[in-house]
Amino acid sequence: MARAPQVLRGMRDFLPEQMLLRQHVLNTFRDVFERYGFEPIETPVIEYLETLTGKYGEDEKLIYSFQDRGERDVGLRYDLTVPLARFVANHRNELTFPFKRYHIAPVFRADRPQRGRYREFWQCDADIVGTKSMMADAEVVSVWIDALSAINMPGFVVHINHRKLLMSLAEVAGVPDEQTPTIHRAIDKLAKIGEDGVLEEMKSNGIPEDAARKVLDLVSITGEPDKVFDELANRLAGNELAEEGIAELRALFRFLDQMGAASEHYTLDLTLARGLDYYTGPVFEAMSVDANIGSLGGAGRYDGLVGMFSGEDLPATGCSLGLERIFDVIQERNLVDAPSTVSKALVTVFNEDTIGDSLALVGELRRAGIQSEVFVGEKLELRRQMQFANRKGIPLTVILGPDEIQAGQAVLREMESGEQTTISRNDVAETIRTRLGLS
Repeated sequence: MARAPQVLRGMRDFLPEQMLLRQHVLNTFRDVFERYGFEPIETPVIEYLETLTGKYGEDEKLIYSFQDRGERDVGLRYDLTVPLARFVANHRNELTFPFKRYHIAPVFRADRPQRGRYREFWQCDADIVGTKSMMADAEVVSVWIDALSAINMPGFVVHINHRKLLMSLAEVAGVPDEQTPTIHRAIDKLAKIGEDGVLEEMKSNGIPEDAARKVLDLVSITGEPDKVFDELANRLAGNELAEEGIAELRALFRFLDQMGAASEHYTLDLTLARGLDYYTGPVFEAMSVDANIGSLGGAGRYDGLVGMFSGEDLPATGCSLGLERIFDVIQERNLVDAPSTVSKALVTVFNEDTIGDSLALVGELRRAGIQSEVFVGEKLELRRQMQFANRKGIPLTVILGPDEIQAGQAVLREMESGEQTTISRNDVAETIRTRLGLS
């Protein structure tokens, strides 16, 4: 007996009902992005390996890389941000800046699969290239909030910090530059392992205890953002990086307030330390405590990344939603009411002699903008066709038997209630459009 074919671990097939949900959510996100003026682009799934390497820090080991038939070193895209930087460098003279783009596409990581984490998954990015203004960062946070709100994501909050502020903490504590990433990784775990755990991790990695305690004391400052900024400005006075980070965060929070962003959906979090090496300014992470699934997406300012390809200073900021975790939450919580099928009406076939009439009617419905199908099965029992419509979730069926054809009529059946109405054959399309609420 032949072995059943397997899907690679960490990759999945999607049934039509799952794809309809995914398309519904993606179309919702597209509508939100375009409301903000973001425009779509596309980039190749495969890039030269040198394009991808040197940007992801320790995560670089997760890049799928290989040699193609031309013995070129290539890799599957790890995210959508580095390809964007390459894209901007290649099309610099064709773009209008500030350039606002969104990109929804699959990416690949040789990661260990687990709940909400796959080796092939979709990301949903929105970025602004060509401005250092914190208004751009505020737009990124705001579009995130609107996108997650549009799909009823429960209890989500966008956590906000600044890489310059994180770097200044290490400077003030007297930690050498080469040990700064150790501090960032440790404090990023504060919510999971607590102060004692973070302190122990820093000490075990060679950070002196007094320096580790000083860092912990600074990131533990809480309160209203303006009060926290005032306290940090006082404690970190004279540190240029800290002053720049605090000033930019003040502007960012002011712009979010003026933009009308829902304050319950964003917060200052001094422990947030996004891991990717290319972040240079504000960093963001969307999390849902209610959904208990961890991070829904990461974001931040990456002013130096585009310049790595173009040799030109082109600042940029953006956000990236991890769609697979979002879809998992939507399905578990039934957050979105998506259709189970694309078809709105099924035209039945009574017998071989009425096939032409059924085909003519389904053609009319399609030309009227109604998503319709005609039953194409070999066995034409009406009971079988009703079962087919029920199983697919098609809301309406049209019964067109010899008597109806002779009388110039048709029977319209609402599948959920079982109610049947006899109508004029000439009125079928308009009646269905009215029942479906089509304009």
